[in-house]
Amino acid sequence: MKFRGIILLLGSILFVAAVFAQNSGSDDLPSAPSAVQQERTRPKPPPPAAPPASAAPRTSTTSAEAGPQTTPPAESPAAKSGAAQANSSSQGKADPNSNPPEDAATTITKTVNEVNVVFTVTDRHGRYVKNLAKADFSVLDDSRPVEQIRSFHSETDLPLQVGLMVDASNSVRDRFKFEQESAIEFLNQTVRPRYDKAFVVGFDVTPEVTQDFTDNTEALSRGVRALRPGGGTAMYDALYFACRDKLLKEQQSGTVRRAIILLSDGDDNMSHVTREEAIEMAQRAGVIVYSISTNITGGARRGGDKVLERIADATGGRAFFPFQLNDVANAFVEIQDELRSQYALSYNPANLRNDGRYHTIEILAQNHKGLRVRSRRGYYAPTQ
Repeated sequence: MKFRGIILLLGSILFVAAVFAQNSGSDDLPSAPSAVQQERTRPKPPPPAAPPASAAPRTSTTSAEAGPQTTPPAESPAAKSGAAQANSSSQGKADPNSNPPEDAATTITKTVNEVNVVFTVTDRHGRYVKNLAKADFSVLDDSRPVEQIRSFHSETDLPLQVGLMVDASNSVRDRFKFEQESAIEFLNQTVRPRYDKAFVVGFDVTPEVTQDFTDNTEALSRGVRALRPGGGTAMYDALYFACRDKLLKEQQSGTVRRAIILLSDGDDNMSHVTREEAIEMAQRAGVIVYSISTNITGGARRGGDKVLERIADATGGRAFFPFQLNDVANAFVEIQDELRSQYALSYNPANLRNDGRYHTIEILAQNHKGLRVRSRRGYYAPTQ
């Protein structure tokens, strides 16, 4: 009995020790998920100060909107205060000896809303009038007279940025070769080396750039000859592309004239954008469109001809409807003559708001009877 009591005592001691060991070992188990989350969300050391904004690469995406150009606005005070609150832990103690950001000077800017208009003047017989002066014109912006014309130029010497767009769909296959040669002759006679630039786009279902901007007429000729007809027609898409992705993004060091020569039958059956959307993009890019119909029908107009006329008229250009195939070359000659017979003026609209709204333009020839002024119909205000 005495021996059995000793065994029971030892067993009780071992049981108590095991329970104690289990309770003390719980401190070594992994923390609960909420505790892990709390550990991970503890404040970390403040990050190093961000570099000045000028160190970031600049982009040209803001140039997608044509019309009056403005300097990008400085960061708003609300945005600045929000950024200060977000980084209060790292910027609580500013260094009084630190230098200001490199681009601080750019926050002091002045928005200049200037509208540039290229136009032509003809007499009652359709002949170009090239000897007029600034005092011979007045401008209506949204039907309101403009107080002052800031600048006025004769356009015979201003550089050109020209896009040649050639319909390469199956619908123009039978006359494609002659149109190519006429286009090449036009480029050879129009593009001046080291002064003007042109590019070539062929389009069927999709636009294809066969020659990018260059002043090399040989390269442009090769670009035209590289065009091959085939497929459907997406003319509106091609015009939208040429204005937005080529002319609008091409850098310019001064005043230039932008024009597109559109050689097509006007039929479109594959575009994603509408005719009016393509026209709007041309207006935003400040592009004059000259259209040459390839519908050689002996004088009868077709549905596509009305489309070509609408595009040209809305952008301040002209539509040509050759009576026979040889007249295509004559149309190119007339366009070349007009490009060397233009005027340009600029003015500041009164109370222009950055709302993206469309404004109409009308230029009037004063003190001269029987003169007709042709220009783009309007422009879009900037959005910022």
